Amino acid sequence: MPFTFEHHDPETYRRKARIISVAMAGQLIVFGLVFSQLLVAAFGSSLWLNALGVFLGLLATSLTFAVLRERPWMREMRYVWQLKHHLSRLSGYLATLRREMDQGNGVALHLMTAYHQGMAQLAELNGRTLDDDGELLGERARIRQLREERGLAARVDGFDPHDLAAFKRG
Repeated sequence: MPFTFEHHDPETYRRKARIISVAMAGQLIVFGLVFSQLLVAAFGSSLWLNALGVFLGLLATSLTFAVLRERPWMREMRYVWQLKHHLSRLSGYLATLRREMDQGNGVALHLMTAYHQGMAQLAELNGRTLDDDGELLGERARIRQLREERGLAARVDGFDPHDLAAFKRG
């Protein structure tokens, strides 16, 4: 399924991410304590029972989160998780994509454009600046130049992760 870049307000994303993180941490603490106390009350005090209670609390929190993640108010979170997942996949192919891009492969150029565009968007959403070293700046300039030479837009709308199948990890 193709991944499409979406626009999300960075401030809204960061606010929701903080609220959800605090809520999930609080839920984990409460569930962990409740399960630990129930196990200790039923079977006696034991470090292993306390650890099992925390594990059950983590499991209950994860299940709750899995149910809630499809809610409309979690849209930004879902998008960022997908973005991170796809960027992680792309990063495993960067060496091959760079080589193929320099040899004129249009699909590699498209994927490299998507990678850099995604990294910039992720940094913006998280309120960070890109850690640009000379090599990355040069690569972005090279991508811009290659796209201009081919008459392509500077930005892409998204990419198809299945396009990676044509390349070797490296």
